Amino acid sequence: MSKNINKKPAYTFKDFKSDQEVRWCPGCGDIAVMMAVQKAFAKLDHKKEDYAVISGIGCSSRFPYYMDTYGFHGIHGRAGVLASGVKTANPKLSVWQMTGDGDALAIGGNHFIHEIRRNIDLNIVLFNNQIYGLTKGQYSPTSLLGQVTKSSPYGTVEEPFQPGELVIGARGKFFARSIDNKVKNTTDIFVKADKHNGTSVVEVLQNCIIYNNGAYNNITAKGVRDDMQLWLEDGKPMLFGKNKDKGLMLDGFKLKVVKIGDEFTEADILVHDASEQDPSMHLALINMKAPNFPVAFGIIRSVKAETYEQLVEKQIEIVKSKSKIKNMDDLLNSGNTWTVD
Repeated sequence: MSKNINKKPAYTFKDFKSDQEVRWCPGCGDIAVMMAVQKAFAKLDHKKEDYAVISGIGCSSRFPYYMDTYGFHGIHGRAGVLASGVKTANPKLSVWQMTGDGDALAIGGNHFIHEIRRNIDLNIVLFNNQIYGLTKGQYSPTSLLGQVTKSSPYGTVEEPFQPGELVIGARGKFFARSIDNKVKNTTDIFVKADKHNGTSVVEVLQNCIIYNNGAYNNITAKGVRDDMQLWLEDGKPMLFGKNKDKGLMLDGFKLKVVKIGDEFTEADILVHDASEQDPSMHLALINMKAPNFPVAFGIIRSVKAETYEQLVEKQIEIVKSKSKIKNMDDLLNSGNTWTVD
């Protein structure tokens, strides 16, 4: 019996580790994200040579060096341009764009929103540590209002970006959120992101142990994490808390937190619908923040739509079907022609 040369080999996460020394700081959240990516790659249906990891500039952008796949380390803010080009040139590749809150949302902000708007079939992993780590602690587009940093010694006077809002505003079809130390959850999200047909954006809340340590303690600390994290599951009630005895309901047009008991039952709790075309509820979930609300994690939005590549191919076929020019002779004999004696 002949071997099936198209069958994907059985991989483990170790198959995607490169021989390069990891130069992230000990305890950096990037290390956990890298492990989740490697575990996800081993689970997916792609061959090793069909992965491409693209990055710009920043701590997270060292990612391609540590992956035993094809990769490209670009320049500041241009990861989206490179990733879009790679995917468009070779649609069979599974393209992963690794970028930080500075790289994607500051100098790369324009590219970020337009690759999402075009719905190119690639995956964007946005590391959000609310700081510029590689350049030693300046405030970033996601730093909190009033945050004291090396470039804002008296506190920032700028409102931070909410990455999920940008994705929805750019007509994004897939947005998810995770935390660096939740490797299994993050792995599962990456697998689903790759299977989504179109641009997927996964924001990972990532701790910079040197320049912004503890940025997410208000939702990750042992004493509060059960009450401050809502892990969404499509088709299931939005429950949280150690005993899953808290949930979300609508109060008019706004969300409110209720406790299940005598007044409210699980039947009263909102059910998550990631595939809802109207993004209103998804935006409300994206914007929840502690301490009044839990932070929403998991796949918040996953809507089906045709991709940029599919629409371009469809357009080409329509133009070809209507064109009178079918071959080179038709082209050469079209328009005004002359016979030279």
